[in-house]
Amino acid sequence: MQSPVVNQAMDILRLLREVTEGQDAISEKLEKIVKIIAGKMNADAAACYVAVDDYTLELFASYGFNHGVSHKISLRFGEGLVGEVAQNNRYVAAADAWKHPKFSYKQEMGEDDYKSFLGVPLIRWSRSIGVLTIQSREVHEYSQLEIDIMETIAMVLSEMIASEEMSDYKKMLIKERGIIDKEKSKGVSLSKGYGMGAAVVHRRRRVVTKIFAEDKDKEMHRLEIAYRQMNDDLEKKFTSTQLGIGEHVEILDAYRMFAQDKGWYKKISGNVQGGLTAEAAIERAYEDMWNRLSATTDAYLKERLHDLRDVSDRLQSYLSGDFGTIEKVDANDIIVVAQTMGPADLMDYDYTKIRGLIIEDGTPTMHVAIVARALGIPVVAKIKGIFEEIKTGELVAVDGNDGYVYRNPSQQVQEKFKAKILEKQKLQQKLSELRTKPSETLDGVKISLYINVGLSFDLDYIESTNCDGIGLYRTEIPFMASENMPDVERQVGYYRELMDKAGGRKVIFRSLDVGSDKLLPYWSNMGEENPAIGWRSIRITLDRRAILRKQVRAFLRAAAGKELNVMFPMISNLSEFEEARETLMLELEKEKRKGREVPEKVNVGLMIEVPAIVFQLDEILPKADFISIGTNDLAQFVFACDRGNPRLTERYDVLSGPFLSMMELIVSKAAKYGVYCSVCGEMAGSPIEAMALIGLGYRNLSMSGSSFGRVKSMVRSLNVSEVSDYVRMLLKSGKKSVRPQLISYAYDHGIEIY
Repeated sequence: MQSPVVNQAMDILRLLREVTEGQDAISEKLEKIVKIIAGKMNADAAACYVAVDDYTLELFASYGFNHGVSHKISLRFGEGLVGEVAQNNRYVAAADAWKHPKFSYKQEMGEDDYKSFLGVPLIRWSRSIGVLTIQSREVHEYSQLEIDIMETIAMVLSEMIASEEMSDYKKMLIKERGIIDKEKSKGVSLSKGYGMGAAVVHRRRRVVTKIFAEDKDKEMHRLEIAYRQMNDDLEKKFTSTQLGIGEHVEILDAYRMFAQDKGWYKKISGNVQGGLTAEAAIERAYEDMWNRLSATTDAYLKERLHDLRDVSDRLQSYLSGDFGTIEKVDANDIIVVAQTMGPADLMDYDYTKIRGLIIEDGTPTMHVAIVARALGIPVVAKIKGIFEEIKTGELVAVDGNDGYVYRNPSQQVQEKFKAKILEKQKLQQKLSELRTKPSETLDGVKISLYINVGLSFDLDYIESTNCDGIGLYRTEIPFMASENMPDVERQVGYYRELMDKAGGRKVIFRSLDVGSDKLLPYWSNMGEENPAIGWRSIRITLDRRAILRKQVRAFLRAAAGKELNVMFPMISNLSEFEEARETLMLELEKEKRKGREVPEKVNVGLMIEVPAIVFQLDEILPKADFISIGTNDLAQFVFACDRGNPRLTERYDVLSGPFLSMMELIVSKAAKYGVYCSVCGEMAGSPIEAMALIGLGYRNLSMSGSSFGRVKSMVRSLNVSEVSDYVRMLLKSGKKSVRPQLISYAYDHGIEIY
């Protein structure tokens, strides 16, 4: 004998099947379905909400509410009872909805006379794609039987909501509303922001038509002239103070060194001596590198191939004499459109006029995206075919927040973009005003905010942000920018300049972190298959101990009479940390014996980047003065996910229950042993991610100077105790990301996560 749940559910499902198999439009089907559900569940009203994006629900069909209200009500995930259902993937039953703490009143809905509420999620692939609700005028305690029936109905209705028919219906609604024009395309955001202007299609590469040289000497002369001109121009571009300050300078400087690489030039000249034209010789050198590296999964080597392609094309343009003949439009606002491009290409344009960048092939780690991000240029990538579709001069709008590109946008869209751009300008002004205000939460909790520093350009951020200090000094950058290994005195000069600029602020030096994606020009490439987990970082400097001894000696001399904080990266076990610490302490004793002035205090710490070290915290924390979590590498290793692989760009999120649980474990262990703990990875520079970290108990965050203002604004708008309770509740979530829930929480509580 079948249960009452099965009997009643089957009766409803039979009626629903008749509706879904009918010839009505999907909107009419939904309206009939909610009416049937209300009748069979003895309810006075019913509604079906559909997720239109990762954060928003829209009322698609209703019965018993105001006439014509469908498609006029929208809710964020987490907003009201309906949003609560979607956010938690779990039913909400309320005998009197008006008394429920999450109740959100929508006057236009016409629900004033309704008391009871039951909402169940429509789920597809473990995520909410909508919500089904019933309501009654009387106060009513919903039974488990009623809940089970509704959940059974929701299982079937989910298939309809996830159907191609529904997808087409959504597209039709979007088009009819005129919110966007028919040329709206969805891509992946690589840099946030809004921009609008005339398109400039970036075309550089030319097909090599002449292969064999008629006169080798003449070809060599052409090559030498082009090579010299190219590097002279790059030198002027990259040393210009007009480029501003920030991490993009590091990328551009590394690119310049690559363009000057003698090994690459030697291969090209060798090809010319072998009988090829200069153009063919450049292409052959690239092909040789491509054949060796194209199969690699290493992010750094892939970026080197991108840089090599760009440098090769750039040199070709100097050979042909058409360098600088990029397409131009008579406009003060331009949107650059490219299939792919290198960081130097961006500098070929008047970048003060660039309002957006569209790259058909792109990943968040590609160098041009990093440069654009640092310059505040919104970037959208991975829209198939857009490079061939957009024409120079065409009006284009770029939404870097949600990853949309609009071709020939309507007047309505243009007005919205203008408002967004003005809003961003006001935000920048607001952030600059934060400089003199404390980084303190609404409930009086001090959050220490530091900046990450690489090149001397970054030092200007110390004053402009009024930060608490330097949470990470990347000592490898001067090594990478030098043609040969810096000796102790040169290193002392670098480090002393930083200490002087910092004044009395805390400065944390990270020992040499090379290998993997940071190769030194004067060291031979080991050619490892998996360099990210190979001979790199502390593994190199412990094996080549003389390098480490010289560097810590320079640290000690630069910090003479001051406090010195040194941390060692990529530590995998206690013995590595003890070896590195002992090396530093031995050099300290040597300096004392020589009668040199030494730091008044020396603190030794390590970076938490390798998952294995998390399981050794009880052994290592009693011997460490401080720790700093490098979330970039830690996440990569925890998820076994190459961050540079475009196929994995959105698959894993640091804002997932498992990763946040690991972060909570680390900070709680540090608190137990009274050890200073900070985060210096990308998580610290993202307002929504930094908010989660604060909720977990982190009180020290270090980020790029360009992210500082946004994070500080977030800090000053949150209540730590409330955020902590919510974040810890989310740790139990099995979702691959709790980002939507955190964003909804921030919006609902007025937390500024620009």
